Amino acid sequence: MLLATKPSRSLLREAEFIRLLRQSCAFAKLPRHGWNDGTRKGLALMLFAIDVGNTNIVYGLFDGPRLVHQFRVETNRRRTGDEYTVIVRQLLAMHAVSPPDINAAIIASVVPSLTDPMHALVRRNFGVEALIVGHGIRSGMPILCDNPREVGADRIVNATAAFERFHTGLIVVDFGTATTFDCVSPKGEYLGGVIAPGVQISADALFSHAARLPRVEIAKPPHVVGRNTKHSMQSGLVYGYVSVVDGLVDKLAHELGFACTVVATGGLAKLIAPLTRTINEVDDNLTLTGLRILYERNQE
Repeated sequence: MLLATKPSRSLLREAEFIRLLRQSCAFAKLPRHGWNDGTRKGLALMLFAIDVGNTNIVYGLFDGPRLVHQFRVETNRRRTGDEYTVIVRQLLAMHAVSPPDINAAIIASVVPSLTDPMHALVRRNFGVEALIVGHGIRSGMPILCDNPREVGADRIVNATAAFERFHTGLIVVDFGTATTFDCVSPKGEYLGGVIAPGVQISADALFSHAARLPRVEIAKPPHVVGRNTKHSMQSGLVYGYVSVVDGLVDKLAHELGFACTVVATGGLAKLIAPLTRTINEVDDNLTLTGLRILYERNQE
């Protein structure tokens, strides 16, 4: 006699994934629309912006110029395009967003292996072709570097958004996997910058290479002088990076020779920026806003 058995959790998860994937595939037969066609005829712009970073992928949904939703997903190079498709559909469903309502998309990626899966995700979910930020895109910002092709897409996006907002000389500090400092002239020219190890990378290196040091949360300690190992490590990570930021901004501003507004963005900006003396503004949505601006400039 065969006994009925309860399905395992892994089988249930697999069944749910297959169900959602089949649902996603229903949109694969939607008509294709090139990004240079603007929006689907008769519809207002509903733009899906994708910022693929080394640590996180940030999705933003714009209704015209207004950012109405954003989602953050861990970057996992082993995930397939189908898996990312399911994740995005679930996130949109949580906010009652219907995929056919999205009629435009743009992607900035610093992870080459994930650019094609994101492009396929856009096709499958929304039936449109995404604009991909890269060499040849109209940014409206001259890139005065030795090799403009080497400049990361996210850095150009951030610089474009910051200059559009402030119209002055800029140093843009992005606290990502790497901490980047990008310099923009008062004329709106991208001049180059600095790439330093990120706060999390430094914390991971400290934990990995020092046998007796524990992994700690990146958070402001109660005092600069740590009275235990945890607070001592946090002080080094947080106040150490405060000093890195202030020191580099001072040197950059001196070398540039013009007044600069210093704008910070990225996951740890709200933690580090208030402790510095040089950062003037924090904009959490700088990269997503820059993607919207670039999309609009490439429809003209």
